[in-house]
Amino acid sequence: MMAYRLVEWERPPEPVEVEVPRPGPGELLVRVAGNGLCHSDITMGQIPAAIGAELGWQMPFTLGHEIGGWVDELGADVTGFATGDPVALVSPSSCGCCSWCIRGQDSACPHGGAGRGYGRDGGLAPYVLVDSARAVIKLGPLDPMVAGPLTDAGATSYHAVRRVLPKLVPGSTAVVLGAGGLGSFAVQFLATLSPARVVAVDISPARRDFAREMGAHDVLAGVDDSTTAQLLELTHGAGAEAVLDFVGVDATISAGLASVRRAGAFALVGAGGGTFVRPWFGGLPNEADIFCFQGSSISDARDVLALAAGGLLRSEIDVFPFSRVQEAYEQLDTGRLRGRAVVVPDG
Repeated sequence: MMAYRLVEWERPPEPVEVEVPRPGPGELLVRVAGNGLCHSDITMGQIPAAIGAELGWQMPFTLGHEIGGWVDELGADVTGFATGDPVALVSPSSCGCCSWCIRGQDSACPHGGAGRGYGRDGGLAPYVLVDSARAVIKLGPLDPMVAGPLTDAGATSYHAVRRVLPKLVPGSTAVVLGAGGLGSFAVQFLATLSPARVVAVDISPARRDFAREMGAHDVLAGVDDSTTAQLLELTHGAGAEAVLDFVGVDATISAGLASVRRAGAFALVGAGGGTFVRPWFGGLPNEADIFCFQGSSISDARDVLALAAGGLLRSEIDVFPFSRVQEAYEQLDTGRLRGRAVVVPDG
């Protein structure tokens, strides 16, 4: 089968012919319906070997971590699934045994190692091998091609929103910085799960229009020197109860923290590599919760899939055949997509 793989460090991915894997004891083979593309896929090809080794990643591996499909074959001792079951796969890896996993905080698991599509084979291929049934979620009537992006873009944004929901009482304001793939999901979650006024900020007019369509009450045109003043004006000088930064560059971190009200919350989700250059003492909102994280938990993914199955969440996708995977990444990188790019196997 053809798979889109990283074969060497600091080299672009390429289509490669590989063997179809066979499941061993406790494993499942999933036939891929579609795999959502993520900006992190693009940056993986730039990672130096030394950093890859620190992460525990092994070359070569197949990209793709937003996977939906159907169970194709069961290894020995696998129960609870049948051939043909529509499923979605949890991307992050976790041990299931540590104190964080036991509490349902598996996104904080220190023992997970490489995730699917991150240092081990992912879903940009007709088949993907799953090493544990713990990472497989049955879908019921939900289309697995649509479900794939919900397991990462959807679940990661939901993880951030879930953390700030207690702050969002009637009359509150929640701000989403960056209304791209993850940010537009956050807008939906905030509009559906909270009474807050939702403000989306994005440089792209198309993304601002899309954010309004997804439930944003107000939109602002990008982050610049006036953004904090505009957000403070919208909140009568008090600041927002929650600011979620899905960009993560200097400008968004600075404007976001300056726009949080006392005892509010700021979440850094975007991996733009930004820094906070003001003094911590006096430069941070008083009594506020400030947090960052990577990925999401299994329970986050289950919640998001349930919301979608119940018609409370839209997963907009732009479908590309495997033969156009590079074009799909180019459209993602240049901001020309409406929904999440999903690559489906040829044929």
